[in-house]
Amino acid sequence: MALTIDELKILIGSNEHRQLELKKTTGELKDGMHTACAFLNTEGGWLLFGIAPTSLKILGQQVTDNTQREIAQALSYMEPQVDVRVEYIDVPERPNHKVIAMHFEGWAWGMVPYTYHGCPYHKVESTTKEMPRDMYEERLRRSKQDLFAWERQPSEFADINSLDEKLIRGVLRLGIERGRLSDLALTESIEDVLGKWKLTSDNRPLNAATALFTKDTGMYTQFTMRLARFQGTDKNEFMDNQRVEGNIFVLLNEAMNFFRKHLNMHGKIVGLVRDEYLEIPAEALREVVINALCHRQYERYNLTIGIAIYDDRIEIENPGILPPQITPENILQPHISYPYNPLIANVLYSTTYIENWGSGVKRIMEACQKRGVPAPTWTVNGGFVVVTFMRPTKSVTQGVTQGVTQGVTQEANLDREIELAIKDNPNVTTEDLARQFGVTPMTIKRHIAKMPHIHYVGSGYSGHWEVVNKDGKKSTQDNA
Repeated sequence: MALTIDELKILIGSNEHRQLELKKTTGELKDGMHTACAFLNTEGGWLLFGIAPTSLKILGQQVTDNTQREIAQALSYMEPQVDVRVEYIDVPERPNHKVIAMHFEGWAWGMVPYTYHGCPYHKVESTTKEMPRDMYEERLRRSKQDLFAWERQPSEFADINSLDEKLIRGVLRLGIERGRLSDLALTESIEDVLGKWKLTSDNRPLNAATALFTKDTGMYTQFTMRLARFQGTDKNEFMDNQRVEGNIFVLLNEAMNFFRKHLNMHGKIVGLVRDEYLEIPAEALREVVINALCHRQYERYNLTIGIAIYDDRIEIENPGILPPQITPENILQPHISYPYNPLIANVLYSTTYIENWGSGVKRIMEACQKRGVPAPTWTVNGGFVVVTFMRPTKSVTQGVTQGVTQGVTQEANLDREIELAIKDNPNVTTEDLARQFGVTPMTIKRHIAKMPHIHYVGSGYSGHWEVVNKDGKKSTQDNA
């Protein structure tokens, strides 16, 4: 259905914006096509000729056969070709004058990027700009993954024997134990396993296979991770500085070890078990690191994943970009996954290293909420996606530490009270001790088990306790 003059007035009522471009006449046809290309590469929009951009006055223009040919010719320079309906809307106040209207659909994830006269354009707010080369190449790569995706290219530096068979078998067992892989997978050859994961081509491992399972990083400089603990809140002074190399599973393990080395460990007694945990939940840190390893741009061989721990925060930076549908502002909202490296993501999913695609952020949030720490933030900075966790303040840490210390002190006090009670009455039962101290018999048994100098002699109710001093002498009366 054609656009009416009343609908046109409503359309231009909000002035030019990201999805609306106004031109006075087709004398600006070339600039208009730049904007049309930008619409096609962004969110779509209306291109109107015959509207004064400043006053929004509807002027229209005379449309001849030559005008229509020029428009058709201009549209033919768009690649890929677009099928656009050109509308000519009469201007009642100006006979023989028409507004020329064209609507362009927006770009969808996986489509080829559009160019006009060989140059791609996109919208930055309401401005039309040439598309940056890395954005264009990324979209081209996404549109033809079999041709351009790094993970799908045969490895230049590795063969099947370069892969860690023990590691492959190990992650297979995880997938089998948790129901994501068939039991038959363990009986298959490594070549068949990799083939089913689509990690080989003509029996050669693809780059995805080397990223996951290589034993030797060799020429792959991107299989490196930077780990640093800084003194204070800037990069002026190192406390620890490491560079580690390895496949995805090795780097994940190294990252978690680094967190355990430099982050505070907290704990409390829950029932009969001591619950110990990092100041930032390990499950949240692990999720961010595995996402970085899974979704990074491996083709950027000169860049590496970095983990920096400061006094006040942790930053995990990943060479890459967020998908167009996801921004730092909306990433906390429910969304589906757009894996940058689908082959790698599929292996990590089938071996349970990642869960349902798109649920990672939700699990990070839940882990932080459970421990009462702030949720992380996402930013894009200089070609890196950076996830930042704020560390607990000193007062909070002191409070937790004090609680842990009190818990440990209470444990030690109970040890002493139990020992004194046994010395006083060697025939006392664990049930009697439990009632005396207001705990369960199992708690009493657990405490006694930590004191090797206390022994139970005999059996059942006919036996008794003995407490042996450091010199090996009994310190209790034998009342048997």
